[in-house]
Amino acid sequence: MAVLLRVDPQRLSRAAIEQAAAAIRRGQVVAIPTDTVYGLAADPFQPAAVAALRRLKRRPEKQPVLLLVESLRQVERLASRLPESFHRLAARFWPGPLTIVLPAAARIPERITAGTGTVAVRLPGSRVTRELIRAARVPLTGTSANLSGRPAAESAAQVREQFPSGLAAIVDAGPAPGRAPSTLVDLTGEPRILREGAIPAADVLCLL
Repeated sequence: MAVLLRVDPQRLSRAAIEQAAAAIRRGQVVAIPTDTVYGLAADPFQPAAVAALRRLKRRPEKQPVLLLVESLRQVERLASRLPESFHRLAARFWPGPLTIVLPAAARIPERITAGTGTVAVRLPGSRVTRELIRAARVPLTGTSANLSGRPAAESAAQVREQFPSGLAAIVDAGPAPGRAPSTLVDLTGEPRILREGAIPAADVLCLL
């Protein structure tokens, strides 16, 4: 059974953050809070970790995996190019619930891109999430913490109910906001909204 690591978002426990990050660095999968719902975090550059995540979630290999970052510098290492519209969107909506699809850098594993040649990235509004990314020293997978086809977990208890085994730890920062998912915009060609979520599509489109 996963270790439960309780974290107060207002007064972060460095010990809990480091314990979760250490598990991720070892190639394990950890459930973490984000600014939308709980997610499953693994090191995207460890093939065994990503494979374990896909098995746990029962996520098909043909579906790409979102990456969470803590800075624009990390994005520069994940994308082969950054369109001018990316900088406008990032300046307006990050940190926050906007996921941006970009051309993937050559170093991004195919288990993450699913052969699309693209990578979806987001800088989350949750301080807990960003501190976990910094402590792990890599971007983290950010796919929602749920079995494919089931509702995304909005609390540590819901994570444990769906994943009674297989996780190294669950970082419990209380209930997630549970609002709409992040808005998803594709900047790999002609800019387009793939999913309208927490940020209205009109607010994004006016910056493209």
